[in-house]
Amino acid sequence: MATPLLPPEFSELEPFASKWCLPTEAKRYATRLASSMDEMQAFYAAAMARGEEAIAYCDQSPLDEMPEQVVNLMHLLYSLISISFAVECWSQPAVPDTGAAYLDLIVEPAL
Repeated sequence: MATPLLPPEFSELEPFASKWCLPTEAKRYATRLASSMDEMQAFYAAAMARGEEAIAYCDQSPLDEMPEQVVNLMHLLYSLISISFAVECWSQPAVPDTGAAYLDLIVEPAL
């Protein structure tokens, strides 16, 4: 059995961890574009149900002392943010009516 990526308190989100615990915005965006709406909706529903608790859990650790499982939980929350408009507004992975336009994030958040 693989070592869990997330804290045990969030074990119900573990099925999404290997796909969505991504350290960079570029990887999160690429994964969003490569995912089906069914995949994103399942992840969205599960993660939103525990989102506030997950944020509070992450807030218990200073950024520079977060255990790896907490960092992964924070990355999972970042992925939730990345897919939220696709699920809530657009009903598609790509931003509508943008053609080939894109933005590159130059600096990642801490961690």
